[in-house]
Amino acid sequence: MTELLKKPERPKGHECCGGGCCPCIWDHYYDALGRWEEQQEGLSETQSEAAVGVADGVAENEEV
Repeated sequence: MTELLKKPERPKGHECCGGGCCPCIWDHYYDALGRWEEQQEGLSETQSEAAVGVADGVAENEEV
């Protein structure tokens, strides 16, 4: 099982020096946010598929 990612915290205004660092704290934040969002989408799809499977199972049982 894949480890669930914690939603990254948005950097506070004072945490970026504004000096054009590469990578900037914002680069790290947006990378982490993208990974978290991808995982959330995958979880949502998995839950939707599971819900459809359960609903199909209920419908099959009702037909008998």
